[in-house]
Amino acid sequence: MPEKTVGAIRQAESKDADRCGDIAVLAWQRVFDAWEKLVGPVIFAQHYDNWREAKRAEVVGLVREYPERAIVTEVDGEVVSFLTFYLPGTPGVGEIGNNAVHPDAQGQGIGERQCRRALDIFRQMGLTSATVYTGLDEGHAPARAQYRKAGFRLSTPHIRYFVEL
Repeated sequence: MPEKTVGAIRQAESKDADRCGDIAVLAWQRVFDAWEKLVGPVIFAQHYDNWREAKRAEVVGLVREYPERAIVTEVDGEVVSFLTFYLPGTPGVGEIGNNAVHPDAQGQGIGERQCRRALDIFRQMGLTSATVYTGLDEGHAPARAQYRKAGFRLSTPHIRYFVEL
């Protein structure tokens, strides 16, 4: 079986939006599964019942409207991952937003390479620091590892509480 060819990371195009939305839903499944275990089925249903539609719409909208603020990676000519980024308004700061690797392509360092590419873009823009938000749950463990491998070291812990009434 021939080895798969990982293409260059490239700027996204509007035509990539639907594929990125599909990847987001597949990749975020593990996160929402972890959240359901943490908060239970009642709260999960109240807060996250439509997460697939919401996440897909968010990613599709970002890539379609702002392709210049998104990058994708292809394997054998097919988009297998994406990363969005933006400038939150604080001078000198760039932020990595939604990013995911298709489950079939995970574990190959693609996410880390995309993060490094985003950081290079920030440097080229003259920015002096970058940030990314992620969860502390088990579902986000691969994302945390990816960000550490890409060079992120400083962090501030956050927690979100829920209660059934």
